[in-house]
Amino acid sequence: MTTGHLVRLRPIEPDEWETLWRWNNDRDVMRWMFDGYRQTLARYVARGEERGPNTYGDVLFGIQTLAEPRLVGLVRLSGANPEIGRAELDIYLGEKDSWGHGYATEATRLMCRYGFEEMRLHSVYLWVVTENVAARRVYDKVGFREDGRHRECFRRDGEWYDMYLMSLLASDPMQN
Repeated sequence: MTTGHLVRLRPIEPDEWETLWRWNNDRDVMRWMFDGYRQTLARYVARGEERGPNTYGDVLFGIQTLAEPRLVGLVRLSGANPEIGRAELDIYLGEKDSWGHGYATEATRLMCRYGFEEMRLHSVYLWVVTENVAARRVYDKVGFREDGRHRECFRRDGEWYDMYLMSLLASDPMQN
């Protein structure tokens, strides 16, 4: 487990897959994320249980608040490859009452440190929809830099949006 001042990153417990399913079916939570096809609760829980333990190529942690120990979100490093030394970051807070309290910023920072120190990654990258101002603010606070823009690659409610590619290198100063 990785612990900061506000949150702890920890493995997902078997009885928490239902909570994740609820988040994935909340339009506000999934507004700026690829949400794929809807699944039944039973199928989603079964997929979660089939997932297996974290591996170098795919690390998934729950974000748990310290003040009131409860799961509020997820953070993941995926596609990691030791030869390339980079992984993609995904993060979201599913409990809307936890938005705006600094949990996402600290969880992002903790996961990047984990990637750089434990996994010996060279870079962590992510994609963010240009209109997702809250997420962009989190990434800027941590020290991510914009690498490029992919035009009209995200569709929501019949409209196309651009996405920024952002990255943080192990050698970049991580903001506190």
